[in-house]
Amino acid sequence: MDARIDPPARKISRETVGLALGTLGVVIFGGSLPATRVSLTGFSPWFITFGRAAVASTAAALLLLALRKRLPRADAPALFLAGLLLVFGFPVFSSFAMQTVPASHGGVVLGVLPLTTSIFAALIGGERPSALFWICGVLGAALVIAFAISDSGMELSTGDLFLFLAALSASLGYVVSGKLSRHMPGWEVICWSLILTTPISIPAAIWSWQPEFTAASGRAIFSFFYLGFGSMFLGFFAWNVGLGMGGIARVSQVQLLQSFVTLAISAMFLGEHISGKTLLFALAVIAVVALGRRARVSR
Repeated sequence: MDARIDPPARKISRETVGLALGTLGVVIFGGSLPATRVSLTGFSPWFITFGRAAVASTAAALLLLALRKRLPRADAPALFLAGLLLVFGFPVFSSFAMQTVPASHGGVVLGVLPLTTSIFAALIGGERPSALFWICGVLGAALVIAFAISDSGMELSTGDLFLFLAALSASLGYVVSGKLSRHMPGWEVICWSLILTTPISIPAAIWSWQPEFTAASGRAIFSFFYLGFGSMFLGFFAWNVGLGMGGIARVSQVQLLQSFVTLAISAMFLGEHISGKTLLFALAVIAVVALGRRARVSR
């Protein structure tokens, strides 16, 4: 009687888990603009900005307390700056933008985020990017501006200006938090940034509350909590842990898919029409961003 030996179970590598978590983070981030548009049907941009921060801060506080983490006082100023940019800057600018432009439009404009983040990293980090890097930066910006103008009646709308401010705020915030992540876990960076900004977010959330918000639809309420617990907490948690496990160079490439996630969610859940022109510009922006991120950068 032949004895059969079962093959050893295949173990999932640390890099594969990191890539999966990074992809999850990108999917969560991709739903941010559509969720913001839905939230605006029941809440004001100011309450969405500060209220979502208050929700995320509660989750961050519970996690830090459970793990008995202590505040890294030496990094407090940088953590607070990252909070101003990511917890307040991007949300408030994107909320005002979503009042006047479709989420799919915003998804294409914000597709340049990985490249603008690289530009800020080069400027702040004292790096010397190659000529190709800067050419891609200029071309990416030109594509986004051309799309914004052609999609808004041949002029830049107020919503586009808010999207550009949102992109700049997020890019600089990513660089600041990225530098902090060199000596502390990435998930701790966003958690402490949320905690240090609570003296602003919680009072401002109370101040911006209006009685009529109690009549918000279930869809708007769900979208609001998605922004707070999902986009601002779980998204950053999955993304930062994924970068640490799978490697920044590999996992960060997944961010190139974020625009297409936003386009898909906008079409499926908001019923927005995704034209061939929108897809073409999205593909062009992503191609330029991918090329720019591969360009040589020396110190």
